[in-house]
Amino acid sequence: MPDAGIDAGVVTNSLGIAFLLSLTAHPATAQFVDGERFEFERGMMGTEFRIVLYASDSAQAAAAAGAAFARIDALNLTLSDYLPDSELNVVSAQSGTDSLIPTSDDLWTVLLSAQELAAESGGAFDVTVGPLTRLWRRAIRHGVMPDPIALAAARELVGYRFVELDSLDGRGSVVRLALPGMRLDLGGIAKGYAVDEAFGVLRQAGYARALVDGGGDLRLGDPPPNKKGWEIAISYLDTTGARSQRVYLLSNSAVATSGSRYRHLEANGIRYSHIVDPSTGMGLTVDREVTVIAPTCMEADGVASALSVMGVERARPLLAGRAGVQARFVEAGESGFEMTDIPYALHER
Repeated sequence: MPDAGIDAGVVTNSLGIAFLLSLTAHPATAQFVDGERFEFERGMMGTEFRIVLYASDSAQAAAAAGAAFARIDALNLTLSDYLPDSELNVVSAQSGTDSLIPTSDDLWTVLLSAQELAAESGGAFDVTVGPLTRLWRRAIRHGVMPDPIALAAARELVGYRFVELDSLDGRGSVVRLALPGMRLDLGGIAKGYAVDEAFGVLRQAGYARALVDGGGDLRLGDPPPNKKGWEIAISYLDTTGARSQRVYLLSNSAVATSGSRYRHLEANGIRYSHIVDPSTGMGLTVDREVTVIAPTCMEADGVASALSVMGVERARPLLAGRAGVQARFVEAGESGFEMTDIPYALHER
């Protein structure tokens, strides 16, 4: 699955150029309550977060954006697998013990969603992939293939069925990792959750005309004043493999993209992606990008991560069971790059 932005050294989204937003300022032209367009940016969770909202008061807009950024900061302290003292790493450090570790509401929510997606995807999405992603991050950084013995050992520690979740009848929730040495990696879903939570802060403050962009993972609210939707330029590979983009009007939805081109390792003429297949322990070698539109960004982020591993045919039953979710695959084939939309084609502006 992709590392979706918790790495403090990564400052772009999972594809480097997955999304471009139309960011021209729009002064108020309709109701006063819509106000002017304000934009705020901050580097967080290893990527750039951008907030766009419409407000009638600059100070109130800045306060709302500051509260949303503070929410993201708090979530990083909970969900990061890079910060040694994060709640996630505290759980991983107690793997293989008999301890039932109490979880915060945030960690519980993300783990529960992750486990559901893991079951639906047959393990293509698996947050226990941490031992493998650590090896592949190091391999890509140094340009050397992971040691086969280390890979085999790490692979034995991966399996979503080794994660035990229990809600204690209103007395809190607990998690247990069954095998010593297991490590959780929420890189394929945590950033989407952070985007959703930041958007929720804005909506709670009364800003329904808002957009949150977490390095290309987007959550969109009501359309801007006098617009049918937010203009979102989704980048993709055309049939020749050249980068192109199409503009779509979207609102009250979320978008995320996962792909194998952003970080990779080339060895013996083969390109291995930073996206790891949990079933094999190997970086993907297929040239594939997946863009997902869903009701929430956590769902879009997680499903895009899963589908990057699954491919088109395995994706169909998973998408059929998720209301309001659609995906666009762009994948290298024998006659060039092929585009497949499931379950239906996206509509351009």
